[in-house]
Amino acid sequence: MSTTLTSVDTIDAGQLRQLQHEDPELRILDVRTGGEFESAHIPGSYNVPLNTLAEHARDLANVDHPVVLVCQSGARATEAHGKLASEGKTTLQILEGGMASWEATGGDVEKGETERWAMDRQVRLAAGTLVLAGMAASTVVPNAKWFAGAIGGGLTFSAVSNTCAMGTVLAKLPYNRTEECDIQQVLTDLNK
Repeated sequence: MSTTLTSVDTIDAGQLRQLQHEDPELRILDVRTGGEFESAHIPGSYNVPLNTLAEHARDLANVDHPVVLVCQSGARATEAHGKLASEGKTTLQILEGGMASWEATGGDVEKGETERWAMDRQVRLAAGTLVLAGMAASTVVPNAKWFAGAIGGGLTFSAVSNTCAMGTVLAKLPYNRTEECDIQQVLTDLNK
């Protein structure tokens, strides 16, 4: 029996668990980095990091099955939703609150051998460190305070635009990468 996703763009963890049991056609697409996915993910989900998804949005939008998008908190899944919806994908939902919500409500999780920090936590560490360094440097070089201000401005822009340049850069670090996503295999599996 195939369940049709509602017209609402988000579903909560309880609704996703129910759909998993009711609809064998449902596909879960995790758009976090390979490192985050490897650390912990929803069983049966497929990993297509956001940058890879952007390159293959048209192909992914042509998947016949209903898709639920997952990231850590919902921001990257929302961006992925926009890309897939603009390519015509209609049976598409976002897991409200992402993996954080899924785990908090007791959802099943497959854990890898390596624990990696979620991207938002990595961004907070990098931004905080850069601000502290800028402030410390300003005791010797007074204009260094503007460096800290620029980081604050970038964080403000990130919040307003719901994008994150620092997260994009951090996602490219070896720590966050695993083997490259085999998009052709994922597309084959998604269309089974």
